[in-house]
Amino acid sequence: MIDITLNGAPHAVPAGQTLAQLIETLQLQHQSLALAVNRSVVPRQLWPARMLVPQDQVDIVRAIGGG
Repeated sequence: MIDITLNGAPHAVPAGQTLAQLIETLQLQHQSLALAVNRSVVPRQLWPARMLVPQDQVDIVRAIGGG
């Protein structure tokens, strides 16, 4: 396990986990999301390749519709 920060809180993930796997683990794969790692937005097509490393700061933002 490695330690990351997820939306400002400590979170442990398995070593070698990708952003896509993190989203699956959190059961968010069917939601409209934006992800940033260390304050840089990661395009959705790169989530399967972006492996998490210790001390990564991951921010998940959910799109909310409204008017």
